[in-house]
Amino acid sequence: MLYAMAATTLAGLATALGGALGALRRPGRQGMAFAMGFGAGVMLAVSLMDMLPGALGRYLAAFAPLRAGAMAASLVLLGLAAGWLLERALPEEAAFSGGEEGRVLRSALVTALALVGHNLPEGAMTLFASLDDPAVGLRLALAIGLHNLPEGLAVALPVLYATKSRGRAFLAALASGLAEPAGALLAFGVLGGRITASLVTGMAALVCGVMCWVSVAELLPTGLSLGRKEVTAAGFGAGLLAMTLGIALLS
Repeated sequence: MLYAMAATTLAGLATALGGALGALRRPGRQGMAFAMGFGAGVMLAVSLMDMLPGALGRYLAAFAPLRAGAMAASLVLLGLAAGWLLERALPEEAAFSGGEEGRVLRSALVTALALVGHNLPEGAMTLFASLDDPAVGLRLALAIGLHNLPEGLAVALPVLYATKSRGRAFLAALASGLAEPAGALLAFGVLGGRITASLVTGMAALVCGVMCWVSVAELLPTGLSLGRKEVTAAGFGAGLLAMTLGIALLS
């Protein structure tokens, strides 16, 4: 158990390492437009190239194609609705000091919350894989850690831009990364042996919808409002590239 928790925690702390890199230098306006595009690319790649195909594949292995597709699509749509409700529940930009920096900070908070939702089941998956086979769990933890690095950047950069505080930027990334061991402990302590592949699959599809909403409705519009569309698009491409490499390693 100790080894499994250590592997899960290290995977989560990679998000903090990405946050530490992001907190080194405050980006300018164009840099922030790039960073918002980068965050959107990271989250869409994780959602549509990793989480959704994985969930759909597991449903296809258990159900007829039409039923499997309907189940996956329904959960993604519920996730989109949950993302909309999450955004509506947060205060408007004025509550975050207003203006451009307030909008960026609000986007950073929505992003961090979505990544927490993503990291919770990921932590449970790493823990149970490590308990079943320590070698497999270690490889999984290393792969997840690699793709957590750009997630940490996606959280820290907008916080640094909005607050001008390196400490807050790092702590925001650290908090989202600690959702990994928290998810592992929650799954082990509350669910215990009752955790199932179906539960993890359903959570992944649901969170996929949340992250798609955050990317398309929050990060990309904020990036486009800050700078030239080419800059945001370049950041989006960089995020896709970074996460594609991470997903390839995770596979």
